[in-house]
Amino acid sequence: MTATTQPEATPTTSGSASPSRDIALIAAFAALISASAYVGAIPVGSAGVPITLQTLTVMLAGCILGPMRGFAAVTLYLALGAVGLPVFAEHSSGIGVFTGISGGYLLSFPIAAALGGFLVKYVARERRTRAIVVFFCSLAASVLVIHTMGIVGMKLYADVSWREAGSWDMPFWIGDLVKTSLVAMIAAEVHRAFPQLLQRD
Repeated sequence: MTATTQPEATPTTSGSASPSRDIALIAAFAALISASAYVGAIPVGSAGVPITLQTLTVMLAGCILGPMRGFAAVTLYLALGAVGLPVFAEHSSGIGVFTGISGGYLLSFPIAAALGGFLVKYVARERRTRAIVVFFCSLAASVLVIHTMGIVGMKLYADVSWREAGSWDMPFWIGDLVKTSLVAMIAAEVHRAFPQLLQRD
């Protein structure tokens, strides 16, 4: 009698993503960003760029999904607006929005999501379950990318000095600190509940 050996079962990693789940997450966050564009949308300052919750959901996409899927979700959102869906602030859409006063902010979103996701995944690592660590990852992406590109966009569009363009950006800082705090708390809790979420990204 010969003994037969059963093939060992391949262990599965709880919380790891599949391609279909990746697509679903990317689509869900693109929809979330679209919805957030309508919340608030109050023009502020001399430039009249509206305050919305977009930066919150953009950074959530990066800090929760990671650099690749976060970038993809925000890029999908921008693509939907570019082809004519009214998903930008104040129900605007079209390619022309990217060359307007808020164009720099919009173009910065995918890069900021990717950078925030990169920092959370590769710098924060296992500390991504701590809100204070995620806060600084998200804040770095917001300051280095969103505010910088937003200022550049306003300067080029309005043909003003760097100082004036920077002053137009200042009203967004307090709100962004509050939104970054929310991003940190939400993302840290998500990673605590789903520790393998960034495995495939």
